[in-house]
Amino acid sequence: MAYPLRSALFALDPETAHRATIAALQLWGGLGTPFAGDSPADRSLAVRVAGIDFPNPVGLAAGLDKNAEAIAGLFGLGFGAVEVGTLTPRPQPGNPRPRLFRLVEDEAVINRMGFNNHGIDAALGRIAAMRRRPGVLGINVGANKDSTDRVADYAVGVGKAAAHADYITINVSSPNTPGLRDLQARPALDELLAACDAARGSTPIFLKVAPDLDRAGLDGAIRAAIDNRIDALIVSNTTIGRPDSLRAPERAEAGGLSGAPLRDLARAKLIEAREASGGQLPLISAGGIDGADEAKRRLDAGAVLVQVYSALVYRGPGLARAIVRGLAATA
Repeated sequence: MAYPLRSALFALDPETAHRATIAALQLWGGLGTPFAGDSPADRSLAVRVAGIDFPNPVGLAAGLDKNAEAIAGLFGLGFGAVEVGTLTPRPQPGNPRPRLFRLVEDEAVINRMGFNNHGIDAALGRIAAMRRRPGVLGINVGANKDSTDRVADYAVGVGKAAAHADYITINVSSPNTPGLRDLQARPALDELLAACDAARGSTPIFLKVAPDLDRAGLDGAIRAAIDNRIDALIVSNTTIGRPDSLRAPERAEAGGLSGAPLRDLARAKLIEAREASGGQLPLISAGGIDGADEAKRRLDAGAVLVQVYSALVYRGPGLARAIVRGLAATA
């Protein structure tokens, strides 16, 4: 489904198009855009999760606004929550370019960005300078690639973000930092989550897991989250798998796959997480959600919120409001 400016953006390499999008959203956000919660559709879908009132259940996943540069503009697209980051204690350049690829034939994206960001202090400075907090803000934190103590990195990120975020997401599921996904397994995950719990004050913490965990791994991560007072689980991040259905030549690129080909796996992992958690942990579904129909499937399957990102590349900036309208029509 084409949208205005898609052809122009697709004429640019993906990372340049991404930067142009952030710049446009920065400008638009400064003009005073209408935010989520302003429409009857939003009000009919409001939901409370982890003590937070979300005006609608459609959130933006981390990765688009890594450095908290375009928060107001993103809320103006109608999201019930915006998650910025991933942010690390120290700035880092990420992996060499090219590191972001469109799989147009598959409505998918592969990225191996590697937590490129300006560092958490720069992002928090931008957030603190905002005159108005336009909605529910999540801050996604990670560890520096060259860190000698990744648990300490997460604790530092949580401690710094706590005063500025409505919730904090612990990202141990990116496939683009070597060894990071090892932190999803116990007892390493228990140590990490306990340190984050000690650093957060009263700010809710969400844990984001990979769709590539087997059932035993997912069960262990969920049990660790419950035991360490984590407030919600985001299921899921990108996959290192490559479905046979992929057609685009870019399918051979290394990195995490997201978008339409992740849909079935992400939905299946949500159902597994619902069964494993037994209702003890709110679930947020991400991966392959590209419209109201799929969002409703996830909510019906046990999610309390959904997150989108890659579908924006193909469906355009009206996606969040279209999902909200579609969900309201079936509520």
